[in-house]
Order: sequence, then structure tokens, then C-alpha cells
Amino acid sequence: MQSTTDEQGRIFREAWIAGVHKHFPGEPKPSYITPWEETPEWERQAAAAVCSQVRSFVEISAGHTAKLTREQKGRFVALCWITQIHKHIDNPKPSYVADWDELPEWQRETDADIFEHIENSA
Repeated sequence: MQSTTDEQGRIFREAWIAGVHKHFPGEPKPSYITPWEETPEWERQAAAAVCSQVRSFVEISAGHTAKLTREQKGRFVALCWITQIHKHIDNPKPSYVADWDELPEWQRETDADIFEHIENSA
């Protein structure tokens, strides 16, 4: 039986990969679409943590996250992810911790998709 952490990480990763396939212009880097089983451990932990944060946010808002814009949902995912990067990587590259306005459009759309996927699965 898989753990809740593993399940949450998979939910996040599957939504990420689907978003990359949908929004990335051209051919994505292999690391963007690495299957869960091949994803580095730190990234699995980060994915599970962000999924858990989104689920908690949806739960404590009693479902009112549905009233948020896609941008607000995406910003929440991006901010949670940045925090995980700082937790797992001592000196991350600036692109790993870029603020919302600095992210490429495909990544902003993917982050919003991730939130909505988790929101709908909660």
C-alpha cells in the first residue's frame, strides 16, 4: 500500500507532466516529464508537500478556493514550490526561485492546472 505522501506526490507530478505536455512550447526537457519512479527523492518530497499544502488550503477555505482566479491558484502553487526549493537546495539557481512575474507563461499555466487538479481531487 502506498503512503499518503507518495500518493500526494504522484498527484502533483502527474498534474505537472500533463500541464507541461499541454502548455510547453515545443519539446520539453526530459527532466520536466520524468516519470514518478525516476524523480529524485527531494523532488518527490517537495511535490508531496505542495500537494498537501494545496489540499489543506482548499479544506480550510471550505471549498471557496473555487472563487479564486487561475492566476491566484497558480501563484499559490508557485510560492509553495519556491519554499520547497529553499528547503531542499542550499543555493538554488535564480530560475528555480523566480517570482510569478518572472515565470514563463507555460509554467504559470501549468501551476494553475496543478492547483485545479488537486482542488478537484480533494
